[in-house]
Amino acid sequence: MVRSTGSGMGCPDWPTCFGKIVPPTSAEQLPSDYKEFYSAYRHAKNVKFAKYLSLIGLDETADQLLDDESIREEADFNATKTWVEYINRLVGVAVGLLIITLVWKALPLRTTHRRVFLFSVLTLVTVIIQGWFGSIVVSTNLTTWTITIHMFLALVIVAFLIYMLHLVESTSVKASAGTKWLLIICMLLLLVQTFLGTEVRSLIDTLAGTVIPRSRWVEALGLEFVVHRSFSWSVLIVHVILLIRIRKTTGDKIFPLTLIILILGAILTGTGMAYFGVPAFLQPLHLVLATLIFGVQLKLYFRMNTGSDLMFNKA
Repeated sequence: MVRSTGSGMGCPDWPTCFGKIVPPTSAEQLPSDYKEFYSAYRHAKNVKFAKYLSLIGLDETADQLLDDESIREEADFNATKTWVEYINRLVGVAVGLLIITLVWKALPLRTTHRRVFLFSVLTLVTVIIQGWFGSIVVSTNLTTWTITIHMFLALVIVAFLIYMLHLVESTSVKASAGTKWLLIICMLLLLVQTFLGTEVRSLIDTLAGTVIPRSRWVEALGLEFVVHRSFSWSVLIVHVILLIRIRKTTGDKIFPLTLIILILGAILTGTGMAYFGVPAFLQPLHLVLATLIFGVQLKLYFRMNTGSDLMFNKA
């Protein structure tokens, strides 16, 4: 929702918003030089981040980050965008508190079920990194590659949580090696499709900053959009094959059928964006469906690979 409403820079600092715990509601509540102040604030943070990039050998990326003057541009205050971003941060805080509670609840299991405790800690660490990297996304003025990393970190958190859910459940499905490999292929295809989607998203983000009207964005996207759209059929076809194979060999219906429904939903929302001028409400829905597909794939994979000594009884 932050991206589809263009609210990513609604709060130019982090973790506060315009230096406040509760953000302002009008520009009159800000100093007259707030643009210059927060531009300098973000640049100072980017200088530090560029040093980290240089340490890992990404000197060219670091130089681009510091040389791109557009990164230092500060947007006019917009109360709606500020509060959309602020609500996003509140949700992030809620997630963080829940993960901290998860670690606390898993603490007694650190000796008897170490993997449960370990992954609760890994999830918390990843959430902290995700929060910090969210500040980098803001400081770099929504540079496209930082948004992509931010999204994939969210998928990592989803993966950790689903694996923990698997560890504390006792449901399993017996599947052949061929079925498992077919599912792995499905997961790889989805990751490729997600990456292609991030390329299209970065182009849309660029178009959003131009004078081109939203209704003409799709025709301006070019080859990346065509590849992303066409590749969705490959994802659907392979998942249909997976559904047929699983139903024949294991009798499991719910998870593979759920995958097909979610994929069809993702295709329909993508089609809706293509033919109706990229409506803002369809962008987050499209991404949510893709994330749900990823989550159900993982859950199905773990169900097919049960054999851990860490399983709890349902009671």
